[in-house]
Amino acid sequence: MNIKTIARRWLGIEKRETLELDVDDRRLLEVLGIDVGDVNVKGKNALKIDTVYACIRILSESVAKLPIKVYQEDESGIQRQTRHPVFQLLRLRPNPYMSSFDFWKCIEAQCNVYGNAYASIEFDRRGRIVGLWPMDASRVKIWVDNDTRASGIITNRSSLWYEVNLGYEQRKVMPHEILHFKGGITLDGIVGLSALDMLKGTLENGASASKFVNNFYKQGLQAKGIIQYVGDLDEKAKKNFREKFETMSSGLNNSHRVALMPVGYQFVPIALNMHDAQFLENNQLTIRQIAAAWGVKMHQLNDLDAATHSNVVEQQRGFYTDTLQPKLTGYEQELTWKLLLTDEIEAGLFFRFNVDAILRSDIKTRYEAYRIGVQGGFMTPNEPRSLENLPPKEGGDQLLVNGSYVPITQAGAAYQAKGGGGAGTGEKDDPNKGSQSDAGKA
Repeated sequence: MNIKTIARRWLGIEKRETLELDVDDRRLLEVLGIDVGDVNVKGKNALKIDTVYACIRILSESVAKLPIKVYQEDESGIQRQTRHPVFQLLRLRPNPYMSSFDFWKCIEAQCNVYGNAYASIEFDRRGRIVGLWPMDASRVKIWVDNDTRASGIITNRSSLWYEVNLGYEQRKVMPHEILHFKGGITLDGIVGLSALDMLKGTLENGASASKFVNNFYKQGLQAKGIIQYVGDLDEKAKKNFREKFETMSSGLNNSHRVALMPVGYQFVPIALNMHDAQFLENNQLTIRQIAAAWGVKMHQLNDLDAATHSNVVEQQRGFYTDTLQPKLTGYEQELTWKLLLTDEIEAGLFFRFNVDAILRSDIKTRYEAYRIGVQGGFMTPNEPRSLENLPPKEGGDQLLVNGSYVPITQAGAAYQAKGGGGAGTGEKDDPNKGSQSDAGKA
């Protein structure tokens, strides 16, 4: 009798059906009678760990709140393009059922959970993009077919496509019909690795710690132990006594209540307390390891033990440059390549996230920076007004500069104009010199 036959009988499936279970499937372990416990950190189950949920929420909301814009770079500089049709989809509503904020939250969350995120590109009859639809990453497989498959080398002769499991059929999707975003790291440039798979041991520690605390409270903070008694009891008597004693002493309803013991019985606790097990220290280490894997700063998880005003500001900037910027760069390049036409790319069009929502400082610091920029002559007055969502003013598109500034080649020209002939000898005209000479003659 093979594993499939056992699984069919255990699950009540008819013989003509085939159930395929891999080594990672929990149902296979249950069929074989192996205790798998309640600790499961695979896929969505990892979100039950509070630190994992907090990190993914912070990352997904940080990406989703950033507006994305279309720019064009040419010889005259970079200009914003607001009339591009795809820009309206990304800015407001990628599809009729979700906002842009919800779309990017879904994409970033799947990148962190599965290592990859996918969005189907919907075209109309004219070939125009009319919608972007997130896909369940757990239902998508990537296939590569080439002549050098054994060596693992992908060339320009390789054929790559995506297979989507719709439940009732397997649909083949070509690369130009799907947006593929990779989270974390990738070893082949095609498939992203999930941080949850790499951190399986650490996540199991966190899940076990949460389960331990949860059970400890459910037991009414009662410690485990053994009961000593004089005499012998058969198995049935042992089972009955254990059930009655646990019903009387365990659970939240029985916490801080008096438990009655028969004569000759003594309860001896054997549980190791949290202090001796260094529970808090180990739990804190697990939190730091999970946060470091996703690049989340500890102050974002409400750990302010070593936080000051200055280092929190610098850590927030580091969160953008070290954590979000690589993600945003990958998103921008995928969007530019898949959503823009070839002639638009050659014309210099590209997508970029506006990170002002993250790097935006307090109002005093911003206004001081605007003043330096305007007085320095590299910002027009209307540019800071646009950044502060204020309307432009007439004459505000001209660069201003201090009138006393002159080119370096004309340094000292003002003094030469005053001195006249004394410029060559280094002597300066003294307005009182003539009057002193006349006074001496007199």
